[in-house]
Formats: sequence, structure tokens, C-alpha cells
Amino acid sequence: MKNLWKYLFLLIPFLSEAQIINTGVTDNFDSVQVGKLSIGGLVDTYYGFDFNEPKGSLRPYCVSSARHNEININLAYIDLKYKNNHVRAHLVPGFGTYINDNYSSEKGSLKNLIEANVGVKLSKKKEIWVDAGILSSPYTNESAISKDHLMYTRSFAPEFVPYYLAGVKLSVPFNEKWSSYLYILNGWQQIQDNNNPLSIGTQIEYRPNKNILFNWDTYVGDEYSANLPNYRTRYFTDLYIIWKKKKWSMTSCVYVGRQDIVDSIGQKSHLFWGQANVVADYKITKRISISARAEYFTDPSSVQIAPITYAKGFESFSTSGCFNLKISDNAIFRLENRFFFSPKKVYQSRSGNPIKESNLLIANLTVWF
Repeated sequence: MKNLWKYLFLLIPFLSEAQIINTGVTDNFDSVQVGKLSIGGLVDTYYGFDFNEPKGSLRPYCVSSARHNEININLAYIDLKYKNNHVRAHLVPGFGTYINDNYSSEKGSLKNLIEANVGVKLSKKKEIWVDAGILSSPYTNESAISKDHLMYTRSFAPEFVPYYLAGVKLSVPFNEKWSSYLYILNGWQQIQDNNNPLSIGTQIEYRPNKNILFNWDTYVGDEYSANLPNYRTRYFTDLYIIWKKKKWSMTSCVYVGRQDIVDSIGQKSHLFWGQANVVADYKITKRISISARAEYFTDPSSVQIAPITYAKGFESFSTSGCFNLKISDNAIFRLENRFFFSPKKVYQSRSGNPIKESNLLIANLTVWF
């Protein structure tokens, strides 16, 4: 791992292309401008085959593209954005299996909102904004919008941190290289709060040049609820990098979380989980590229992932290879193979027996406007 980071930093001075976007947030919607209103949309379809053939057709341990052996819609949305010199508003209703799985705890029509927020500009000269409502989450280097990423599937990293947040966000750019964000939140991916204390999140972006981005996030909040009465404060931090050079693109993310719990006699203990991943993409032609990912996720106390088998805690590696064909400027086809392997028997065979491996083959067609 030390050598990997060493080589990444050696490449930084040679980057010299157009500024990259932060793929860790879902603000990167394409749209058509109609006066002060921007209108856009996306349809992400997929077919996945899990060779373990899970019963019920729901693949375990994921919320994105999670159905087995069926053609389905992962995510479809309409993006509406309004902005003038003083105020702005963003509304993104969404549908698909991603919404069904990831918003299952939300009630009523709230589960169909990817983003719904309004903002007020606080400065005449600088882009200092306060936004309130359902916001995109900055945590990890992947969002729910597959077209923005080097691989089609999401890694373990974003599947087990908030994809969305509800609260207030203060955006303060310091200069062209540094930007900061403060979040006052209802909780860890919660539109309706489960308890009274509000949570706090922070985000810092650093762009040393036009082709590289460093992002550091934190989260602190009380996770007590009726379902988790022993849970107390949760601490979380992640760091990721996104960069590109000519035909090469790469991103890497590491994070660690700590969950405080209290037992029946009031004694406090700490549970930890964490992950690391790296993704690389090489453009063979203007429209064809190949990408690969390696990752590791560990959650020994099942704070985020409860194994579907009798295994104690969750731990898994994953490797992926993906073929990417950009059919046009607003359409992409992908074919990906993803292999999971664990030192523990956290997966199930087609006969229901605990095993250490799982394999996924998945095809995708996404069109946006």
C-alpha cells in the first residue's frame, strides 16, 4: 500500500488536462438550459447474473443494481435546477431498484427524492451559499450516478455510507484551489430524524491543479434509535483522490468509522469498520476504455454489514474488470465482471451453503440528457 501511494504522488506533477469533477457527489447532472431553469434526466438499465444464484433474486450486501437474473432499472431521474443571482433550487425525483433498496427506511413520497433543496447566496462577490433540504452526500469517491464513474458497479465503500443527506449545507470557497463545506444533518442517511440531537459533517476539497482533486470528509452524530438502543456517537472520516492524465484515470478512497455503544450496565465500548479501494481506467480509443478495481472492506462487529450466514462479522475483498463503450456523447454501454472473496464464509452458494466466494457478471446501458 505504501508503494501504491508513492507512485500516485509521483504522477501528480505531470497532470495537465481540463479540470475534473468530484464524482463523490451527485451534483454532476447533465441538463438543457431554458432561461434560468435547467432540465435533465437519466435512465440506467442493467442485467446482472450472480453465479451463486441468490433466492428471491436480491443480491446481498448492495443497494445499487442489486437484482439477479432480471432486466431492470437501477435508477431513472428527472433533474430540475433553478438559479438566479440570489437564490437557487434543485429537485431530482428518482425511481428504480436503487431507490427501492436504498430508501427503504424512508416514509411515503420522501423515498423518491434524490435531491430536493433550496439555497440562498450570502455574498455578492463570492459563491458562499446556504442550502437546505435533501442534499447530495460527499462521502467516498462514488455517488449513485453510474455514468460519472470508471466502473459500472459501486464498490463496498459508498454502499455503506450515506448516499444522501438531509439538513443544511454551508458552502465557502476560499480560492480556486480550496473549498470547504459544513453540514448540519438529521443523521446518517436519514431524511426524518430518529432522535433529537442533530449531526455534523464537514468536507474540504483541494485542487492543486486542473487534473487532480483531494477530498476529506468527517461525520459526528448520535445514532441512538428505537431499533439500535445501545448505539451512541458515531465518528467517521474518509479521504479520496481523483486524477487523470491523458488516457489514464484513477481514483482511490480510504475510510474508517467508529461506533460507540453502551451495554445494559452503562459501560461504553467502541466498534470499528473501514475500507480501501483503488480504481483505474485506460482509454483505448475515444469511445472505448477498460477499467479495473481492487478493494477491501472489514466490519468485524457488523456495524454496517450483518452477514447472511452464521459468520461473525463481515470481511471481504473484491476485484473487478469492466469494458466501457461510449455509444454517443450521452449514452454508454458497460460489461463488468466482479469477483468477491473472503477469509470468512459470508456468501451463500446456490444451494444455500455458506461459502467464501461470489461472482457477478453484469451488463448496463445508460442514457442521459
